[in-house]
Amino acid sequence: MSSSDLPPYFNINADSAMAAMDEPSSTGDFARIAAACQQGRSDLAGRGLDDLGQRHLRRFSTWEITKYLIPVAPAHFRRVLRQNPELPQGGAETDGGAKWFTLDEVLRLRAHFGAEGSKTKEYLPYRPKGQPAKVVAVANFKGGVGKTSTCAHLAMSAALDGYKVLMIDLDSQGSMTSIFGARIEDEWQTVFPLLARHYGEHLRADNQRRLDRGEPPQPLEETLSEALGVRAPDIIQKTHWPNIDLIGAQLNLYWSEFQIPVWRMAARGWKLWDALSDILAADGVLDEYDIVFLDTPPALGYLTINGLAAADILLVPMGASFVEFDSTGRFFDMLHSTFQSIEEGENMAARALGREELRFEWDAVQAVITRFDGAQQAEMAALIQAYLGPTLCPYRQDYTALIGQAGETVHGIYEADYRDFNRETYARGRATFDETYAAFKKLLIGAWRRDAQKDAEGT
Repeated sequence: MSSSDLPPYFNINADSAMAAMDEPSSTGDFARIAAACQQGRSDLAGRGLDDLGQRHLRRFSTWEITKYLIPVAPAHFRRVLRQNPELPQGGAETDGGAKWFTLDEVLRLRAHFGAEGSKTKEYLPYRPKGQPAKVVAVANFKGGVGKTSTCAHLAMSAALDGYKVLMIDLDSQGSMTSIFGARIEDEWQTVFPLLARHYGEHLRADNQRRLDRGEPPQPLEETLSEALGVRAPDIIQKTHWPNIDLIGAQLNLYWSEFQIPVWRMAARGWKLWDALSDILAADGVLDEYDIVFLDTPPALGYLTINGLAAADILLVPMGASFVEFDSTGRFFDMLHSTFQSIEEGENMAARALGREELRFEWDAVQAVITRFDGAQQAEMAALIQAYLGPTLCPYRQDYTALIGQAGETVHGIYEADYRDFNRETYARGRATFDETYAAFKKLLIGAWRRDAQKDAEGT
């Protein structure tokens, strides 16, 4: 066998290998590499920005609106516009060309059809009157499973469907924040001050009880005093989507994972798992929005526990491979251990005091296969489906050219202009996410309907 036939890891010359090496790396080199990544991230995120550094959502054509957004025939759509000149008329990019509309205009048109159109058609999204927003957590402690992209695309799907959406980025990597083009200066523009406020309110109430008993109060540190004045609307940012708002994240948010256990040790009676849900309810977020999406870190830390405890619906993205199936199973095992431990710890005292016991409950839990390659993974996906049954979404998110290009341009697939593809490629790429959204929407509507019926029955 000649040397050219050998695998490349044979006969590596030690002196040549040494000569090709750089000098040993130091701590300072991490900063250099991080700076290079930051520059690249800024350059990539800047694609599609205007001269002022702002991102804008593309317009939608008559064909796209009548096929995907408002269920009417194109001819009827044009006729309604002619008969109602006060409605948005769209704009043509060329003389006599197709009409294109902003999403704001689409939402106005949807409202018109909802009020004046056929009552047998679903022009307006379903949400029972008097029901609060549903909170949806997208979580898995394995990275690379499409967690953030799934969360972002479901939010965009819901926005196109007419829902008002709030995104909360709980991941200090801030990938969701980058997708929506937000700039977060420090941890005070993240969810951190809301969690700190919840602890500060608990400490303040506990101090009042101490004073009533004649005991000295615990000191309220400066951070907590400042957080007591922060409300969710103070840190919610608008995005380039008219009906998607954001509470963003950045690296300093990770500090919460160290600060929260310190607070917990100082006040064992503080129910940290209630922090996010209590704040969202107290600040009117659940009335202002229809759906709140939580993008969680790829770890089962305190931020993830807050997100999962606040959630009504839990979605778990996973790949169709043994490693990812195995990891996801361990994730569910850890969820069971974590929440069972919280319940047991709380209920021991609750039973002794005759109080209602704590019981975590979710409207629905569903796993979703992402980045699916039917040619390579069909058998594995079928096996996973057999084991998980109805816990696994029946639809798989295929990986298509549309999805790949959207990722390269730091856009969601719904932000891609179909004219950059042939319509078949666009429709196929979009369909895989539309099916996932349809499965999610079924859970959403079913949960709302069940809640509304329980309220009507007084249970």
